Amino acid sequence: MREILSRLDGISRRQLLERTAKAALGVGMLPLLSEAVSAAPTGKGRRLIYLYMAGGMTHLDTFDVKPDSKETQGQTSAIGTAVSGVKLSEYLPTLAKQMKDIAVVRSMNTQTADHEQGEYLMRTSYESIATERHPSLGPWMQKLRGRQNKTLPDTVLIGSPARHPAAGFLDPTYSPLPIGDPQKGLENTTAPSYLTESSFDKRMALINQFDKKFREKYPLKSVKGYSDFYDEATSLLTSGELKAFDLNQEKPEVRDRYGRDPFGQGCLLARRLIENNVQCVEVTLGGWDMHNTLWDFNTLPTRAGGMDKAVGALLADLSESGLLKDTVVVLTTEFGRSPAINYNAGRDHHPAAFSAMLAGAGIKGGQAYGSSDKRGHAVEKDGVSPADLNATVAEALGLPRDEVVHSPTGRPFKVAGDGTPVKKLLS
Repeated sequence: MREILSRLDGISRRQLLERTAKAALGVGMLPLLSEAVSAAPTGKGRRLIYLYMAGGMTHLDTFDVKPDSKETQGQTSAIGTAVSGVKLSEYLPTLAKQMKDIAVVRSMNTQTADHEQGEYLMRTSYESIATERHPSLGPWMQKLRGRQNKTLPDTVLIGSPARHPAAGFLDPTYSPLPIGDPQKGLENTTAPSYLTESSFDKRMALINQFDKKFREKYPLKSVKGYSDFYDEATSLLTSGELKAFDLNQEKPEVRDRYGRDPFGQGCLLARRLIENNVQCVEVTLGGWDMHNTLWDFNTLPTRAGGMDKAVGALLADLSESGLLKDTVVVLTTEFGRSPAINYNAGRDHHPAAFSAMLAGAGIKGGQAYGSSDKRGHAVEKDGVSPADLNATVAEALGLPRDEVVHSPTGRPFKVAGDGTPVKKLLS
């Protein structure tokens, strides 16, 4: 799986068949493919869009502005929102207008200022250890609910790094499908001109002939799964549902509304996949590690402005279609940025206080939960850990938080670890 995540582009059609079958179609656990799609979960949320701001999003210049602290606030101004008394950064005008549907968490905190460790903790609710790799939320959803889509993968990662925990210790059947560039979608799904359907079938028959003796000698489930995956992958590649990955199906003005950058188009692709009953889509926006020249046009204004445009368009479309009622939308990061502005006109790593955002199914919008002190340095009220945030998401999704799943080493784990849901964030 690490190879899949680290090589997102330039793979051949045959490699795509193999990797898609392993990652998305459940090789090694084929009974899932033959079973009917499981029933809808008991909670309000059926789907999850997880928006990850990689690098440590500055809370003071996005969701936790401090207009009364000029030294801390720097050049970022505060603006009013649709909720009286709640202010956001000037770079988030779209989200400010949608504040009644949004819950902002201003009391996030963690213990690490290391990017990789912080990302891992946020995505899994567990600290990274050498002997175990924990699953992220998408694979947990599939493990606890079963597959929700017979053809498309249940979890898709858009623009995520190679170090993403993905399915962790779970069976490879739960592995997410990685998409490097949302504007290219799922690449290599069209056969080359020289490969006709007849010649492809002949190749498949030859492969089966070569593998027959091996399958007979080793009649194991994993071996059978490997011999069957080409059929399953071919079904995916010939399915009409593959259009969900094609952003050219959208009108140009819609694509413009999300922003023509990778994150904007990633959010649009997330919406399309959710419309096609994919359980979880994670979209990553990097570039938040702003140690230098924070207020240069190509730094904070561009990054925060692009995020605001894309997320605002996503929430608006989900609301208009009615999908926001059963989709949980999360926006988070590994830590915040320091209140002290350094000599390079930037902010340094700051785990003691940062912000996150929730919206959609099971979430009580129109509020700012918790608070940091007047400088944005430390949590002043109602602290929330990464595990608490994920437990809140799991609760909104109706996932059984107390269900224990054992890793291959025999250790017990739960979807959000020891996190406690924040009841005031839940509707």
